[in-house]
Amino acid sequence: MAAGFAIEAKGLIKAFDGKSAVAGIDLAVPAGSIYGILGPNGAGKTTILRMLLGIIDPDAGHRTLLGHERPMEAARIVGYLPEERGLYPAMTAGDAIAFMGALRGLPLDIGRTRAEGLLADNGMGDYIDKPIRSLSKGMAQTVQLFGTIVHRPRLIVLDEPFSGLDAINQGRLEHLIREEAADGATIIFSTHVIAHAERLCERIAIIAAGRLRFEGLVSEARERLRPQVRLRTRAADGVWRGALPHDAEIRVGGVWQFELPESGIEPLLKALIDGGAGIEELSIERPGLHDAFVAIAGEAAARQMDTGPEEAREAAE
Repeated sequence: MAAGFAIEAKGLIKAFDGKSAVAGIDLAVPAGSIYGILGPNGAGKTTILRMLLGIIDPDAGHRTLLGHERPMEAARIVGYLPEERGLYPAMTAGDAIAFMGALRGLPLDIGRTRAEGLLADNGMGDYIDKPIRSLSKGMAQTVQLFGTIVHRPRLIVLDEPFSGLDAINQGRLEHLIREEAADGATIIFSTHVIAHAERLCERIAIIAAGRLRFEGLVSEARERLRPQVRLRTRAADGVWRGALPHDAEIRVGGVWQFELPESGIEPLLKALIDGGAGIEELSIERPGLHDAFVAIAGEAAARQMDTGPEEAREAAE
């Protein structure tokens, strides 16, 4: 493992039945970071995670995971929550968490004690002896998440972890992810919801149609677009109009919107004042990650973020 990186991948390629799923992916996940793989359903995110974990092998390229060329050698210090959720319905919540820990080498009695603490700390202490079949979908998913981290892994891999959770449980999950990162774990998760990546991640990879479109800091992705200026004036016209960029557009409500000029805001502000524009509103808005995603991956990929086919189905084909 190169200094400072929990995961590195170079040139990962994978096809199923002759159909390309992943085409030449390079990733570098810094140790201790929260890293997002962002893209629409069907983009290849699950396939990438499975290759990184050693569940499937790439057709070409190589990867290292926590310093291991064979990722499965690090399985006991990795926690993995797959997109396809699955718990034994007759097992109690506490036993399910302890059992998942035992699969990673954690003694059952220690797992049971930790399960009790995890459930109690997250307002679910009363459910430790409840069978999985009696829990709501969101609660069962939370139990599986606790089973993913009960052995205190150094690397936590979450495939679409927010899928199926209501807003309250999504907030709890975000809090838990931050807590695990603060304790030194590296978190990598896939998502098709841009807001989660923007709130949580330091670095991201943007994937579309099995190809890497961007890899780097979230701030670097956003900086690919210039800030937007919103301007509303009392005067409808005047010599000040000549100071606006030629591609400035007027929107509903008489608001002008355009990119911040290379020269900055000061010359424009002076022209507006000297020209008697009567400034009623002037703001500079930094582009969000959604805007950056559209610029990097395209409008079609952005539309697919909510409407694409289930990726698990794509990966299995």
